[in-house]
Amino acid sequence: MKQILGIGSRIDHPNYGKGVVTNVTAKMYWVTFIDNGLETIATDDEFEIIEAAEDEVDTVSFYEVEKSLRDILKKWNGFSEIVPIADKWKGGTLVFKPSDSNLASKEIPIDTFFHKIVMLRDRLRVMEQKINASKELAEQDKVDLQQYITRCYGSLTTFNVLFKSNSQQFKGESSKK
Repeated sequence: MKQILGIGSRIDHPNYGKGVVTNVTAKMYWVTFIDNGLETIATDDEFEIIEAAEDEVDTVSFYEVEKSLRDILKKWNGFSEIVPIADKWKGGTLVFKPSDSNLASKEIPIDTFFHKIVMLRDRLRVMEQKINASKELAEQDKVDLQQYITRCYGSLTTFNVLFKSNSQQFKGESSKK
């Protein structure tokens, strides 16, 4: 494993030139380069160490600890938003009937189907949050991915009839012109 540099270490990067490490996390260095200003580079990036600062380095940032704690709580706390199904569908059955009468129909409790739709919606929301919080994605990539997610929501608006509350329904792109 490569040595983790302390704040104040001086490096020479093949793309950015000479610079000084101004912040450190487990995976990234914030380096102020003489000719290129502030850049973030991976700790395992290729560069020459001119002078390594021997300060103790906290290799886990507060942000990373907080994010890990949030993720653990979301995963294990057992609490999620309660999303009720519309009253008229409670206890109902969804029937898939093939056009060929020789083939069997498939019945699924609507509550089970609705639960899967809600899980899909929640996972799209998590993906949206991860995209928006990403430090690695360029802003244009975030916009492009966000548009795909919005289109996914739009494709799922058919299932809004199942939701009791309008505020919990899928919303796609607005058709205002």
